[in-house]
Amino acid sequence: MVTTDQIELAGLRVMASVGVLPEERSRPQPLELALVLTADLAPAGASDALADTIDYGAVTDAVVAACAQQHYDLLERLAQVVADAALSEGRSDGEAGARVDEVTVSVRKLRPPVPHDLAFAVVRITRRGAVG
Repeated sequence: MVTTDQIELAGLRVMASVGVLPEERSRPQPLELALVLTADLAPAGASDALADTIDYGAVTDAVVAACAQQHYDLLERLAQVVADAALSEGRSDGEAGARVDEVTVSVRKLRPPVPHDLAFAVVRITRRGAVG
């Protein structure tokens, strides 16, 4: 069954070490993340029970931990690690809670090191979880 139910997590601010320039490698910088989690939310809509949905507190904990675990040269790599964390936090069939079927991750670098008036740079990826 294909579902279009979504939970959107927007404006998650983190400090992370990301970039290829020496000044980007020497200290963490502010990033803003957004995630759109696609899952079957019908059971939670019917039951009104937290156990039937995605615990987005646990998802944000996993994402923040992923951002802090190491230096990333590219926003693309960080976005992939965040997507993996969000997908793995979704539970498998047979366990309580909904499974994250798909996630779209946006990573916004708030202070890109370019010699122009650029407000931010964003990488956006979409990844699907394991089927079944």
